[in-house]
Amino acid sequence: MKKAILTLSLLALTVSFTSCTEKKEEKTVIKEVEKEAPENEGALERAAKKVDDKVNKEIDEKIDEID
Repeated sequence: MKKAILTLSLLALTVSFTSCTEKKEEKTVIKEVEKEAPENEGALERAAKKVDDKVNKEIDEKIDEID
């Protein structure tokens, strides 16, 4: 009889402690961000423009030296 009362009281305590725990709510936040596209150019086109600018500057300098 004592074992039954002890078992029931322990069971009641465990149920009461586990049911009283707070449940955490999770919120999902979605943020839209616009990404600026680099004029739909590939890596080769951008690299070619940089090289082209450097070559044009060098050509301009050589022309200035000749004049």
